[in-house]
Amino acid sequence: MLNLPKGAVNMKDTRLTIVKRAAQEIKDGMYVNLGIGMPTLVANEIPADINVLLQSENGLLGIGPYPIAGQEDPDLINAGKETITTVPGASFFDSAESFAMIRGGHIDISILGGMEVSENGDLANWMIPGKMVKGMGGAMDLVHGSKRVIVIMEHVNKQGKSKVKKVCSLPLTGQRVVDRLITDLAVFDFTPEGMILIETQEGVSLEEVKAKTDASFMISPSLILVEQVK
Repeated sequence: MLNLPKGAVNMKDTRLTIVKRAAQEIKDGMYVNLGIGMPTLVANEIPADINVLLQSENGLLGIGPYPIAGQEDPDLINAGKETITTVPGASFFDSAESFAMIRGGHIDISILGGMEVSENGDLANWMIPGKMVKGMGGAMDLVHGSKRVIVIMEHVNKQGKSKVKKVCSLPLTGQRVVDRLITDLAVFDFTPEGMILIETQEGVSLEEVKAKTDASFMISPSLILVEQVK
């Protein structure tokens, strides 16, 4: 388990719900890429008995926990420019080799943040028109090169509008690339037959999911409704 120093993370309950659920997607022995932002926090929720290697697009295989305050090394950063540490046996290489790993299909799972996801599995997560961006980053390669793509995001935006849409309104990162979507309300899978609700988060009703989802979706016959823990 990659433990962060105490007090290093201050997440809203909704984000913690998403991060904890996303960590369940990671299995022993996987090579994993965690996207910038909320996905990086998934590392701290990986169970202690699970051994994984975390890969970063800027040329590192074997990312460790965030450093303790005062012990940061400015030469050790992830793709999001956060200071990190390494695990024993970590490897360093140039960005071209890192992307060769991604494009070659050697990453088992990528967990990425999202701005919008459509009902057919399109992902928009790299820019908002009119806002300055430094570049498209590695997401476009990750969604096509990884064996499995998990997107995590809050279900609605700050204005209360659904981010799970019939059609994405923002520029796409990739078309039909999402395998699973995890939000603070629910978990969806994307199949050739369409988008399927497979699970609700704790205390969330099916009616609430329907009310806050613009996309059309089917309901799995084995839908898991997680009751409120008292």
